[in-house]
Amino acid sequence: MPRQARGEVLDPSEVQVVHCIQRCVRRAFLCGDDPLTGTSYEHRRGWIRDRLEFLASVFAIDCLTFSVMHNHIHLVLRSRADVAAAWSDEEVARRWLRLFPRRRNEDGSPAEPTKPELDMILNQPEVLSERRTRLSDISWWMRCTAENIARRSNAEDEVRGHFWEGRYRAQILLDESSLLVCAAYVDLNPIRAALAETPETSDYTGAKDRIDDLSERHERSRPSTHDWERSRARRRSGWMSPIEIDERSDATGPVVEASGRRASSKGFLPVSMVRYLELLDWTGRQLRADKIGSIPAHLNPILQRIGLDTHGWCDVVRKFGRIFKRAAGTPESLAGEACRRGQGWLCARGNPLGLSSV
Repeated sequence: MPRQARGEVLDPSEVQVVHCIQRCVRRAFLCGDDPLTGTSYEHRRGWIRDRLEFLASVFAIDCLTFSVMHNHIHLVLRSRADVAAAWSDEEVARRWLRLFPRRRNEDGSPAEPTKPELDMILNQPEVLSERRTRLSDISWWMRCTAENIARRSNAEDEVRGHFWEGRYRAQILLDESSLLVCAAYVDLNPIRAALAETPETSDYTGAKDRIDDLSERHERSRPSTHDWERSRARRRSGWMSPIEIDERSDATGPVVEASGRRASSKGFLPVSMVRYLELLDWTGRQLRADKIGSIPAHLNPILQRIGLDTHGWCDVVRKFGRIFKRAAGTPESLAGEACRRGQGWLCARGNPLGLSSV
């Protein structure tokens, strides 16, 4: 059966969580140290991270975590059509003109749009509706990431042609189990690739940014982690979504984000940031070790609460990219997604952590 069109799977009008992967052309080391030529492109990893932070301040899309490797990037994104729907018409026009400005300042930043520039969007209802939809579309986020980095890199190398290996790969995450596994898989990518030994030394990852902010927090005041994650105090990671979701206090609809750095302050896992980072740290050590030890007792409840098999945790984190293809989740979630797509089944290999094929 041919693969469904991307537009039939990803719907910008719905709230969806998607694992996105974008690779450099021919898997060349165009974003890190090239072992063949000895040329360093490490600074481009910073370009990508800064671009992601900028896009988080414009789109109605939450970045849950990310990892910028030497020849590919991983993103876990959550589309928020509900947030885009809550914006005023003028807010939509202003955000679009930040993405595609008519004019730029001397430093290259988007210039403040004029009233005629805003009116060109506001006075055309169809165009305005299209812009609102695009601002919650993960494909447009990926397009705005890839094109910007490709142009800058080609200009630096004085070459023309493709920088990225075609379109990005998208994998829908259907439930909390698959989301926790995928987030750990993305954050631990540098450790699996032997580029780092611990999460705190894994440069250009969501986990590293959170750990850096947490270190600064402990040196100053110590409010509750739940409140601190939603505050403006997170210098490095404040543009990403908080980890912990509180169903009792978090609003069910769009959450007003005062900082302007991200679409919302909604969390995505029923665990605290500290516990998540502890689980990452333990898992990262097992991935680099010859033997897998037992999960500490205080970390076991994290997995049990989400319904995961603790015995296969490290194995599924290590093999996540090979186990799941177009979607990841429990058997029930995969069956529901297959039905939504009008297919008989969705592929997953083996039966790790209860996340099996349908």
